[in-house]
Amino acid sequence: MKRLALVALASLLVLSVIAACATPTPQVIKETVVVTKEVEKVVTKEVEKVVTKEVEKVVTKEVEKVVTKEVVKPGETITFWSTENQPARAEKTQMIIDKFTEKTGINVELVLVDENAIDSLMAANQAAGTMPDVVFFPLDFAAAWYAQGVLDANAATAVVNALDAQTFSQGALNMVKTEDGKFMAVPSDGWGQLLIYRQDWFDELGLDAPTTFEKIMNAAKVIQEKKGVTGIMAGTDPGQVFTQQSFEHFALANGAQVVDANGNITVDTPEMLEALKFYTDLMKEYGPNDTATYWLQSRAAYFAGEAGMVVWSPFILDEMAGLRDSVLPNCPECKEDPAYLAKNSGVVPAFSGPADGPAQYGQVSYMGITTNAKTEAAQEFVKFWLNEGYLDWLGVAPEGKFPMRRGTPEDPEKFIKGWGKLEAGVDRKAPLNQFYSEEVLNTIVQGANNFDRWGFPYGQGELMGAIYSELPFPQAIADVIEGNMTAEEAIKELQATIEDIKAGLEK
Repeated sequence: MKRLALVALASLLVLSVIAACATPTPQVIKETVVVTKEVEKVVTKEVEKVVTKEVEKVVTKEVEKVVTKEVVKPGETITFWSTENQPARAEKTQMIIDKFTEKTGINVELVLVDENAIDSLMAANQAAGTMPDVVFFPLDFAAAWYAQGVLDANAATAVVNALDAQTFSQGALNMVKTEDGKFMAVPSDGWGQLLIYRQDWFDELGLDAPTTFEKIMNAAKVIQEKKGVTGIMAGTDPGQVFTQQSFEHFALANGAQVVDANGNITVDTPEMLEALKFYTDLMKEYGPNDTATYWLQSRAAYFAGEAGMVVWSPFILDEMAGLRDSVLPNCPECKEDPAYLAKNSGVVPAFSGPADGPAQYGQVSYMGITTNAKTEAAQEFVKFWLNEGYLDWLGVAPEGKFPMRRGTPEDPEKFIKGWGKLEAGVDRKAPLNQFYSEEVLNTIVQGANNFDRWGFPYGQGELMGAIYSELPFPQAIADVIEGNMTAEEAIKELQATIEDIKAGLEK
């Protein structure tokens, strides 16, 4: 960027002064002229004109003040790591970066990183002093990176406050909140586990929306008896993360946690036992009644019209609308209208158990500013990303990128409304609001305020990573369904297993 030339000061005005006999009373007239020297400085020149009431006497005083502003020098370069490494998504990401550079003069080097390798890469770069300025990453790494000194909470909190914390999903903020009330990173986008149900069947059978354990169980029972299909599909396979995610959603809805704020393992509680009993009874009586079901069979049964409810991620939304040829809905009604399920399904993001709720299993991605970043430039980049560039970013994959920032102070629903108009799909593209009502879309996005996860709000991300790696909960669910142990026995064993996992990490 070329230097901006100094603006020449205009010649001083000559004042005509009229004589008077009274005691002179000075009047100070200030004229401020802003001269742009360089982007990083503003030079203010004040011209004080002292006018006395003596005949034809003018006193002119010039004072030059230099005010230094903390702004970014044009041409500065920052590095941005992104886990959105698919070619089409990378291309869209670069387009947003180009708009940012055009607006600010700040160059951004985009580095695509595999999510499975990002933790080890960050550790290596931290040791070498070459961490990126900004990183897009999933919640799983937030607590550990903050504890290791990777993330700058002061920089992230300043961005959240500048954009207005009330415009963000409070659930997404709470999951990265520090003990002193700051935020480890800035919420970008995410998805929450959904309970999707056949609205047409519920209306026909006079069923309430499945918003509580009791209503879920009743609906599953009635649909199985009246329609002759499976009441609900969710994970039962002991080797699948999908089973862990499905059960965690139900456990969170009943206020069941695996660890408390003091790091104590809290599996053996009435809330967890109640959640495990409910889930295994539901799967045995009105679910798949096997130990081999995961996301593939769950989606297939719902798409075929062979299940009344299904637990799935929002990545199912474009598929339900018939926008992906490889997984087209094939229910009887879908032959005439491939989007029938999208138009005739209800959605419950967060539901409640008898002991607590509502809550929803959520996976959130964040924009983090590192501790060795060019802070001002990095903050400008993140603010742009979540404002001018935000709908473009959500448009990278709208079916799985729900806005964690709902809008602006001036337009509180701006990004929610904009997200609904974004085109989703693979083989065909169409906005989600062409198939889903505004009420359904708002329900999905507003559910993000109830996002929760085991362990993460208490800084136990490492423990949760180990639990997801070893999958003791899915194994316990399978054991109970198969009758190898009771729910009470499973809870005792899980308590001991998680304690051993935690002890191993501490060593």
